[in-house]
Amino acid sequence: MRPRLVLPTTITAAALFLGACSSTDHSGMNMGSGASTGPGGSGAPSTKLNIPADAAFNATDVGFAQGMIPHHGQAVEMADFALATSSNPEIKKIAEQIKAAQSPEIEKMSGWLKSWNQTVPDPKMKMDATMEHPGGMAMSGMMSEADMARLGNGTGTQFDRMFLEMMVLHHEGAVEMAKKEVADGKYQPTKDLAQAVIKGQEAEIIEMNAMLKSLPA
Repeated sequence: MRPRLVLPTTITAAALFLGACSSTDHSGMNMGSGASTGPGGSGAPSTKLNIPADAAFNATDVGFAQGMIPHHGQAVEMADFALATSSNPEIKKIAEQIKAAQSPEIEKMSGWLKSWNQTVPDPKMKMDATMEHPGGMAMSGMMSEADMARLGNGTGTQFDRMFLEMMVLHHEGAVEMAKKEVADGKYQPTKDLAQAVIKGQEAEIIEMNAMLKSLPA
């Protein structure tokens, strides 16, 4: 059993709008008190889903894309920290790998949401506020702003260990979200992307756990 990073602040498992809802579920999306925009815009989703009965996508597809965009955005930010801070070539390599996979996926999911006339969240959305979708599931693995600050201030082996522990948790959350999309989504390209997330991030979890074992005590 691998060691877990003990953080002085609670890692946010923000309850977000990921679809445990069917294609006929038009539950409202309330992302808290932050700014938001209308369908097809950018910001925090706060409008009710309006999905035509004959649409090629359902509420789970929308929730997956809207949840995964800020989830991927935070992973990219964490990878940027690693590229700027770590001197470990293996960590730099996986950070580049994460950015190369997840940045294009953010663009792809944003494009789907625009084409569906749904709100596109900001990939840099702050996650400290309580975020809920009435029929949703917990969006696990997200770091709080305090956790991100600690990571940004880390150095040396302490940073490397913190980065790997946090990213493993982050990936585990993404895999959970992706499995929900594969099970309940409707739009095949979105389901295919979710399957790719599962395959890619489960492999990276194994890789990062091996790196953790190789770090000096």
